[in-house]
Amino acid sequence: MGAIVSAVPMWGLVALGGLVLVQITLDVVSLLDLYRRPVEQVAFANKWIWVAVILVVSTVGAIIYLAAGRKPAILSEGTPASPPAVRTENVAETLYGPRDGSDQG
Repeated sequence: MGAIVSAVPMWGLVALGGLVLVQITLDVVSLLDLYRRPVEQVAFANKWIWVAVILVVSTVGAIIYLAAGRKPAILSEGTPASPPAVRTENVAETLYGPRDGSDQG
């Protein structure tokens, strides 16, 4: 075993270690996201299928889940889709206070 590892150049071992780190990170991120996400926001509405895909297919399974296995969150009726636009006239008043009508200049 030692002879096999010693035959691999150092840059190869570093690259292999980086790939292993990327694979573990992708698996952890995808499994945590799957755990925290409600069933309604998961494709096929079955988390166990996605656990199997992530763990069995390894790196590609985690990428497939992150790309296609998640549904976007559903907005409730009381939640605005985007924050209200800020008018430029109101920015100066917000920063410096309202004008008093007199010109000091």
